[in-house]
Amino acid sequence: MKRSRFLVVSALVLAAHPISAEEEVFKKVPNHAFTLNEALEYRVHYGLINAGEARLEVQSDIKTRNGRKTYHVIGTGKTTGMFDWFFKVRDRYESYIDTQSLLPVHFVRRVNEGGYIINQDVDFNHYENKAVSQKATINVPDNIQDLISAYYYARNLNFDTAKTGSVYPLSTYLDDEVIDLKLKYIGKEKIKVSAGTFNCLKFRPVLQKGRVFKEQEGMTIWISDDKNKIVIRAEAEILVGSVKMDLKQYSGLANSLSSKTK
Repeated sequence: MKRSRFLVVSALVLAAHPISAEEEVFKKVPNHAFTLNEALEYRVHYGLINAGEARLEVQSDIKTRNGRKTYHVIGTGKTTGMFDWFFKVRDRYESYIDTQSLLPVHFVRRVNEGGYIINQDVDFNHYENKAVSQKATINVPDNIQDLISAYYYARNLNFDTAKTGSVYPLSTYLDDEVIDLKLKYIGKEKIKVSAGTFNCLKFRPVLQKGRVFKEQEGMTIWISDDKNKIVIRAEAEILVGSVKMDLKQYSGLANSLSSKTK
């Protein structure tokens, strides 16, 4: 009898406050890590050589895309100096990230790497778990991220209880494929770059072996040990050497950069 009453009451509550498809798909993910006008600039090294520059910037206003309010994030990368002579790179990535759920709504990829060109636009249909590009429509899991949105989503993960070896799964879309990325927590470390000295959380993404990287754990990332969780350094052993990216400048952060020691 008590069970029957419980079911009836539950049905009445749901009838009074139905969960819409929109609420179910675009679940609220509080964003405490970044805000409008944030800009991060990096210097890229190939071995000991200054090889390029990279920039990530959250645009100054909220954009409406596919009926959703979004953050518009632009990431660019280019070679400089001698690298421009024999392997010119001009890359541009854009992500329109839903402000409520931090899910990607639209992804833009413009790649020109030594004459190898990719122009790709992707729409994410989270109601039907589809990603639609010019070449293919593929099935994607819940909470799929693109290359840019994955970074901003991950910055809002809670690492307070992380222990060495803790793993954080993150499904990511690239080239009409789903890549099951895992972030493995390594520990804490102090890192010095041109932007200063920072207390950092250290991670190794477990990536697809042989695609670009030598090993599944061929990359290491250091993020600021504060509420911003910005990348301070990223280092990777690739198939033809090693690449390191260090923070050079930053502005427009949402929180105090308390991890900076000097």
